[in-house]
Amino acid sequence: MLLYIFQWLSEDIRFFSVFNYLSLRAVLAALTAMAIGFAAGPAVIARLRAMKIGQAVRGYGPKSHLVKDGTPTMGGALILVAIGISTLLWMDLSNRFVWVVLFVTLGYGAIGWTDDYRKVVHHNPEGMSAREKFAWQSVIGLIAAVYLAFTLSMPEEAGVWSAIWAWIKSGFTFSSPGKLWLTVPFFKQIAFPFGVFGFVIFTYIVIVGTSNAVNLTDGLDGLAILPCVMVGSALGIFAYVVGRPDYADYLYFEYIRGAGELVVVCAALAGAGLAFLWFNCYPAQVFMGDVGALALGGALGTIAVITRQEIVLAIMGGIFVVETLSVMIQTTYFRLTHGKRVFLMAPIHHHFELKGWKETQVVVRFWIITFVLVLIGLSTLKIR
Repeated sequence: MLLYIFQWLSEDIRFFSVFNYLSLRAVLAALTAMAIGFAAGPAVIARLRAMKIGQAVRGYGPKSHLVKDGTPTMGGALILVAIGISTLLWMDLSNRFVWVVLFVTLGYGAIGWTDDYRKVVHHNPEGMSAREKFAWQSVIGLIAAVYLAFTLSMPEEAGVWSAIWAWIKSGFTFSSPGKLWLTVPFFKQIAFPFGVFGFVIFTYIVIVGTSNAVNLTDGLDGLAILPCVMVGSALGIFAYVVGRPDYADYLYFEYIRGAGELVVVCAALAGAGLAFLWFNCYPAQVFMGDVGALALGGALGTIAVITRQEIVLAIMGGIFVVETLSVMIQTTYFRLTHGKRVFLMAPIHHHFELKGWKETQVVVRFWIITFVLVLIGLSTLKIR
């Protein structure tokens, strides 16, 4: 929004042309989101306390968590507001990729808000049923996946919807006019092409899977938000590279026109996340709840798909992957052995708590692991 104002002003005042630079707008987006988070945080927390919107701690969790019962939750709404306002202020409003990310982020945020609301109002620690939550996630994920399948293939917006309609009428056999691929990190020219249908399914799995993975990780004070900030910031670097033809060509990436604008979203996510961490670090004054965790995971997954860095996302978000696998392993083994467990408790951060680690130790050590994994992911920019 501000970009258009500054472009208009730059016709008479040359100084305002500086706001055309994507790097500056990204910095300003981060600062704006952070300012919103810091300014609104205390008021939001106070309001949540006044409305008695507190976290209902599950009875089968670690006993040390019982003291957290009643801590304000749904604080993730603050993150979404900061991201939304900051992005709309500093983005190029004509960029289709940013709108897709916002659609998924806010859509998943709405699902999480509904889940959190039921937990608080109906005093049900489980919230929405898993089936209902998954169904709505699937609807949003599939819409985004279908749109991206054709948007990534076409350099211009015109013709995207007509191509989607032609694909549906053909019984999902119509070929995409461009190339859809799975990029393999550390290699220059190894990529596996998808058809439209394959790409849609794969994208759906990435978006929904990442959303739920972040949600599973969000179980300790500050555990999920800083990894989201680090991974989101790293994806912003990838977006900047693939969105510039000169950088993409030099580093052997496929150029994706318009992807660079995602840097603004990633910067806003980082700024909002850091502001939230100020209130969410141990001992947490507020929890983000599903409204924040589902939305942030959906955003990361969508950005990774657009930049064609799904495998790199799995590397950098290794903590999210391990947390999810721990739940899957625990559940499967429990059913197959009629009650036996692999971990003392899943997700795995609870396992380490029951092993004697303090909550702050688990959180900080997981942060350190994420930092290392992000560096490994960023190394794929050059090691190819």
